[in-house]
Amino acid sequence: MNIDQQQNPSEALQWIVSLLNEHRIPFLICGGLAAIAYGSKRDLNDIDLFVPGKLFKKVVLLGSEHIRKPPQRYCEAIEGWDLEYVQFIYCGVKIEVGNPNGAKIFDQNNDKWTSLEMDFLATESRYLLGTEIPLMNRAALIEYKRKLGRPVDLLDIASIR
Repeated sequence: MNIDQQQNPSEALQWIVSLLNEHRIPFLICGGLAAIAYGSKRDLNDIDLFVPGKLFKKVVLLGSEHIRKPPQRYCEAIEGWDLEYVQFIYCGVKIEVGNPNGAKIFDQNNDKWTSLEMDFLATESRYLLGTEIPLMNRAALIEYKRKLGRPVDLLDIASIR
């Protein structure tokens, strides 16, 4: 996992996990960090996670001093995302917290937008970067990345199968 020397992903992960645990907010890690936890050898770009929709605004308030991108719905067609999220910067690391309510991803295989479902009960716990984290379960992560179908996702799938 290569990341810029000025960034500290361990501190960033510890910060967000501590914040969520302190306030008893369930969450799950997805994206590149989850793929790395399952064995992918790629670089970490950011920390992606979801919290239950009813707690999203609370997370925004708790991390408000670190907001870089305000909480709103973003449709990033090139990346295949259509969802509400907030982006924090902590120790130079981007942390993107998503609201699963109404979230969609573009399924490259079927050429259409599809609902993104998050199951906060079906997680797998791993210890990574000095912190225990709940991950999107392996099968769900593979399916999610298969739908997105970006080159990085296909590499992740090959690494974590």
